[in-house]
Amino acid sequence: MVIEVVRIGQRLVRDDRVTTHVALVSRGFGAERIFMTEINPEIKDTIKKINNTWGGNFEIEFIEKWKTIVNKKKNEGFKIVHLSMYGESIDDVQENLRTEANIMIVVGAEKVPREIYELADYNVAVGNQPHSEISALAIVLDRMQKGKQFKKEFSNAKRKIIPTKNGKNVEVKETRD
Repeated sequence: MVIEVVRIGQRLVRDDRVTTHVALVSRGFGAERIFMTEINPEIKDTIKKINNTWGGNFEIEFIEKWKTIVNKKKNEGFKIVHLSMYGESIDDVQENLRTEANIMIVVGAEKVPREIYELADYNVAVGNQPHSEISALAIVLDRMQKGKQFKKEFSNAKRKIIPTKNGKNVEVKETRD
């Protein structure tokens, strides 16, 4: 399954950290790429540093218009999953999502355009109360993959956490730059 994410908009100043966390959750929970309509080089630098230290090749691509990438992905056979507290319950659609080969998840910031509701193949809600788009994204990614994303090995990792009951155990691979 290929999973990509598109972040529509960003409330200036307030959402820098939220958007960074949307990217981090996307990466850590199994997505391959995130498209962003707001250009923020600091987020790209953060993800580059994370990839360099913890491995993987998660990508951030800045785009001008969300609709262009959503239509492109739809034409490529991706199913569009829009996270919305007004959508169908994740409990009712998670089995269907697991059968899809390619998924693009749309994560809004401010009020999303009405058009996304029609373009989406799935409008999915994690609860029907106001909540964080970060938590909704994490829950949907987890439900779709049944936790398998946490067993993924990230290539070229300089550090790897070894789960332990107490304390911290980090394997550090020596590198010569």
